[in-house]
Amino acid sequence: MDDQTRIELEAAAFRALREHLMEKRTDVQNIDLMNLGGFCRNCLSRWYQEAANARGIEMSKDEAREIFYGMPYDEWKAKYQTEASTDQQDAFKKSFAENVGEGG
Repeated sequence: MDDQTRIELEAAAFRALREHLMEKRTDVQNIDLMNLGGFCRNCLSRWYQEAANARGIEMSKDEAREIFYGMPYDEWKAKYQTEASTDQQDAFKKSFAENVGEGG
């Protein structure tokens, strides 16, 4: 497989993941994704931002989130995010430290 085809397939897989998380499974909470998988929608938007910045494209965290979420992050939270339980919050602290780091 040539590099261009590989890049196009990787991009298609990313778009499918984004669509799945943003349109088909809005019920899945970021905290549950992080606790179970070690990443969440915010991580994906941060990776997008980091890729843009690495290519000399200035992009803030908020800009990257709006691109990934398809709306301002506060709007997404108001529409889809539920209150996290104490158990979820405790698990998140551990998962965040292990997968993102203290400075995150």
